[in-house]
Amino acid sequence: MLLLNQVAVSSDINQSNNHNDFSAMNSNDDPGSRTLSHLASENSPYLLQHADNPVNWFPWGEEAFAKARNEDKPIFLSIGYSTCHWCHVMEHESFEDEGVAGLMNEAFVNIKVDREERPDIDNIYMSVCQIMNGSGGWPLTIIMTPDKKPFFSGTYFPKHSRYGRIGMMELIPQISNAWKNRKQDIEDTADRITTALSSMNGLEVKLNAGSLSASTIDEAYDYFQKTFDETSGGFGNAPKFPTPHNLLFLLRIWKRDKNERALHMVEETLTQMRMGGIFDHLGYGFHRYSTDPQWLLPHFEKMLYDQALLTIAYLETYQATGKDTYRETAEEILTYVLRDMTSPDGGFFSAEDADSEGEEGKFYLWTIHEIKEILGPTEAELFASAYRINENGNFTDESTGGKNNNILHLTKSLEQIADEQEIHISDLRIRLQNARTALFTVRGDRIHPQKDDKILTDWNGLMIAALSLAGRILDDPDYTSAAQRAADFVLKEMTLPSGGLLHRYRKGEAGISGNIDDYAFLTWGLIELYETTFRVGYLERALSLTEYQITHFWDDDKGGFYFTPNDAERLLMRTREIYDGAVPSGNSVSLLNLLKLSHITANPELEEKADQMLQAFSAQIKSAPAHFTHMLNGLIFAQGPTYEVIIAGDREDHSTTAMIQAINNQYQPNLVVIQRPCNKEAGAITQIAPFVKLYEAINGQTAAYVCKNNQCSLPTSTIEEMLKHLK
Repeated sequence: MLLLNQVAVSSDINQSNNHNDFSAMNSNDDPGSRTLSHLASENSPYLLQHADNPVNWFPWGEEAFAKARNEDKPIFLSIGYSTCHWCHVMEHESFEDEGVAGLMNEAFVNIKVDREERPDIDNIYMSVCQIMNGSGGWPLTIIMTPDKKPFFSGTYFPKHSRYGRIGMMELIPQISNAWKNRKQDIEDTADRITTALSSMNGLEVKLNAGSLSASTIDEAYDYFQKTFDETSGGFGNAPKFPTPHNLLFLLRIWKRDKNERALHMVEETLTQMRMGGIFDHLGYGFHRYSTDPQWLLPHFEKMLYDQALLTIAYLETYQATGKDTYRETAEEILTYVLRDMTSPDGGFFSAEDADSEGEEGKFYLWTIHEIKEILGPTEAELFASAYRINENGNFTDESTGGKNNNILHLTKSLEQIADEQEIHISDLRIRLQNARTALFTVRGDRIHPQKDDKILTDWNGLMIAALSLAGRILDDPDYTSAAQRAADFVLKEMTLPSGGLLHRYRKGEAGISGNIDDYAFLTWGLIELYETTFRVGYLERALSLTEYQITHFWDDDKGGFYFTPNDAERLLMRTREIYDGAVPSGNSVSLLNLLKLSHITANPELEEKADQMLQAFSAQIKSAPAHFTHMLNGLIFAQGPTYEVIIAGDREDHSTTAMIQAINNQYQPNLVVIQRPCNKEAGAITQIAPFVKLYEAINGQTAAYVCKNNQCSLPTSTIEEMLKHLK
């Protein structure tokens, strides 16, 4: 089975121009019946980018499919997102070209889809691309029958054929000719692809595959140990993606087995990423991925989900090691998010573009001349030495354009640089910070990359989780407040009266039925927010969302959750996603949600659901464990040892807050914490978790009850004794 690895933007697709039996369509044909695009009234920034194309685009919907059936035309489906560099390239080369548009309008009914708005559609047809080509990417190009069955796929296509890749001007006439003259062959191919897709998406589950065990976890660890880049951190060769849940998995291996090698791989990867060009050293935040093994040259998009998951990885590593560099990086990421990616209402925007002024990365690049002009010769020399800036530019890549450009990055620690420059480390930090501030101010006057300002429930859920963790671990109420504002916004503006969720909010309008990621990721955020604030309302919403999810997404036949609810639009098929790609799958996150909620509430039915999930997906996980690391994080939690700590005491009591913060300072991923107030507020938590009624303060003093694998120790009023039980 082909698995969708981290996506390469310009994948090498073996589609050469060798179809000699096709006759060419006249590329000078008048666009003819082209009308104005149907995208102008859409809310997606990506679709609006294409609203003025000469291509007669339709949004996904019955109008387009009815037109295709009535006119007996195949559908050209183009899927991308607003901050995708190669999506912009294909638009400029082809979709803005009158000649290409004329051929497309004559041969096809053309549909544009924003993958971030409709991940359900994207998941299906990306799997098609995997089956047919062995790789995928965006822009995703699918040609299919009017009944949504695909028969041709690819990613980026140039206007004209080059380097063995067929171009749009050659491809379209060939597809058109085949549709007219070999339609039955096309339909047979489409049927075979649909059958293969059904198998690939896990709908044919192997029953009695056996339970997952520690050996499955060990096999995943072995994969990372073998593919670890000893020089630059990360795993495998270029391109390199952050994939933070892999690092969270390795942290749990370190904790479980006292495996120092696992911790080393995490630390080296996080350190090298922070030093590399994938990190924005002026404005902070991480770019999407690196095109080289050294983390130097990124694709410059900034995605909200990367900021959230990387914040969690740096925070957990700070908890595990106590090293301030990881705390500082987490704070820098959040500085970027709260400054540049937060709406006035409290929700978080989706992404920032790779391009500005038509060039990828232009906003982030510097020449040595610019640096000298801004900083002066002395400070410029120090800054250039630290951040590896030179006259000729520090990288070469055709997508960046121009020469002599530099991307800021470090190859040595600040301590090493201070020694080389014979400067005290504190002086070096001040001088570099002053230089960064000056450059950041000048950069602010440049033309900024476009911001995708839609607010997505699932990605906001991840950021709520990250901010909640930051507020808890760093004891910073500002982070907690930001998490609460976002959670309150999503729960108010993106929740239906039925209790269901909507997926997207933009410019005062919420829409699109929520998918499994929306429910799972928001629930994750609410659980983290409860354990930070102990406001029972967030826990209640997490439980109600989980109940709704089980009712509308659960697969009663095979177990696990479908990607779409049972009342959603009927697509080619209803899939169950478990692959942990750029973000963990909704099923993986749901597994941990179920386990944590079951331990907080002592509800065995939730734990049974979690066990059914592990059974349902065991065959797929065993086939390639390293592709399911967040699911394995859930397995590690399930296998234990797992701790429940009940703090019996009022939050206003200093001893209560001191105990809670002492727990927050510990790296203990298999842990849930419940606060049981002594005052009248106790009723709220005891209604959800009746068992906590038994746990009370001792003689008016805050008491901690540490339970390991559902067996509780005697209560203690001292932090030292509590931590002893946890260790």
